[in-house]
Amino acid sequence: MMTRWLLVLVAPLLLSSCLLVPTRFAATLDIRADRNFTFAYVGEVQLLKSSPSDMTDGLLDEDSAAEDDATDDAQMFKIASQPQSKSGTADDADADDEAQLRRLAEALSKEYGYRSVRYIGDRKLAIDYRISGRLDHGFVFPFNPDGEVVLPFIAIELRGKDRVRVKAPGFANDSDAAALPMGTASGRESPGGLLDGTFTLITSAEIVSQNQEEGAETMTDGQRRIVWKVTPATRDAPMAVLRVAPLP
Repeated sequence: MMTRWLLVLVAPLLLSSCLLVPTRFAATLDIRADRNFTFAYVGEVQLLKSSPSDMTDGLLDEDSAAEDDATDDAQMFKIASQPQSKSGTADDADADDEAQLRRLAEALSKEYGYRSVRYIGDRKLAIDYRISGRLDHGFVFPFNPDGEVVLPFIAIELRGKDRVRVKAPGFANDSDAAALPMGTASGRESPGGLLDGTFTLITSAEIVSQNQEEGAETMTDGQRRIVWKVTPATRDAPMAVLRVAPLP
């Protein structure tokens, strides 16, 4: 269900022929047992030149075997996300990319939580983001409907009254490209082929499940910490389910 929910959320954004993906970064998520949380992302993101159908095909294939009722939605998304033809020289395309990223940097910088967003060349933005709140609703990062190129890196989903599920699909290379040099496949850039970072979850809540093989480390203050090293070889998206204070 998480994948279908994310796909519905980002489908309008995938109409663009480019996607924004994480590259070098350090991300930290602190979730307390009382549902208070802080999320931070410091690092770079890059505009990926790729057919959006590559992304939707992967997402849709994940759920198609489990949910037959996704068939009609899948067909609609595949049709909607066919890449648009472009004309012009490579220099024109580079100029378009730079203009697009400068517009995106301006749009993101107006959002609460973005302490700094800068275009640094080579189709990259440098981002310093930090936000705190309470998990009585879902949370997605990043998301900007005006940017038209943003695919969520991380999502927090409420599960019942007393659990939250953290999943970071952007922090994994969920494609066959992970096994090839430079993360490329069939001449395309892989969304996960540029990954170089860490995702750290710190929590005082009960850890119901998680998928880091080395498990959680107990810190001096009694909280638990899980660290995922994220590279192009990372095939499984970081995931954890926590038991927190119940909602009314």
